[in-house]
Amino acid sequence: MDLDAYAAAHREEWDRLARLGRQRQFTGAEADELIDRYQSGATQLSVIKTTTGQSLPGDRLSLSLSRARQKFTGVQANVLRQLLDFFVLQLPAALYRIRWLCLAVTVASFAIGALYAGWAISNPQVLATQGDPSALERYAKEDFVNYYSDNPGSSFTSFVWTNNAWIAAQAVAYGIVGFYTPYIVFSNAQQLGLTAGIMHEYDRLDVFFLYIAPHGQLELYAIFVAGAAGMRIGWSWIAPGARTRGQAIAEDGRALFTVAIGLVLALLVSGLIEGYITRQEWPWAIKIGIGTVALAGFLAYQWILGRRAFRAGQTGDLDEFEAGAKRLVAG
Repeated sequence: MDLDAYAAAHREEWDRLARLGRQRQFTGAEADELIDRYQSGATQLSVIKTTTGQSLPGDRLSLSLSRARQKFTGVQANVLRQLLDFFVLQLPAALYRIRWLCLAVTVASFAIGALYAGWAISNPQVLATQGDPSALERYAKEDFVNYYSDNPGSSFTSFVWTNNAWIAAQAVAYGIVGFYTPYIVFSNAQQLGLTAGIMHEYDRLDVFFLYIAPHGQLELYAIFVAGAAGMRIGWSWIAPGARTRGQAIAEDGRALFTVAIGLVLALLVSGLIEGYITRQEWPWAIKIGIGTVALAGFLAYQWILGRRAFRAGQTGDLDEFEAGAKRLVAG
């Protein structure tokens, strides 16, 4: 190949790529042009390196490609800005994508819990499988309440936070397996219902709801969200639509695993409430009100901020090319 002739034939394209790479603001058309010229330039650079090896025209083209790539991959020196984009755009958009599935998992979980509670209340044999009567009575009248105050607030908070965060991460990550995430959701609802049944047997059902309500509102919903994210990943494997299964898993997995990061923080909040608020000798209206405010904040983040981010074009996908290109088009 005549390198000089090849460079001369593509000089105008490379100069345009270099000019676009130096721009700071882009229209939608210019952003599309930059990506198109980057793809063409990358192909042309491959041809040059394959046929002639290292050369001055190839080095210049490589520099232009590097500058262009930084534009649409959204490379930023400001780490705080990247974090802001993640928590204001990508994470709420990912949560918004699964909002209806979260609602369905919530309703199904409470229905399962209510069925098991009713079954345990109406059938003494069910309670008998949970332990001997003396142990169950001690649990209902002493252990259930003491659980929240036996250990210092800091260590108890750390324990419940890491335990719940691990459960949430598993629910999301193992969604690809298909059956494991529904099993986690079902087991959680089942145990909640059986515990309610035990407390009812010893006339402590009011205590059950009072102690669960402050932290449980956000904690339970976070687990439901994790279950919804995992099931969505599993469904991508079962019904990928027009995509290949590999593409579906890659795209939805990247987007929805961001949910696990957000849930770690949400569960930290519920852990702090459980470790420091639930045990306090405050009026129950105040303690439950704090839990309600925490849940309302998370729901607003998912449904309101998430809706805005989703309508702005965010999908919650962590793929740098797609996210960066959208920021570029937005100017």
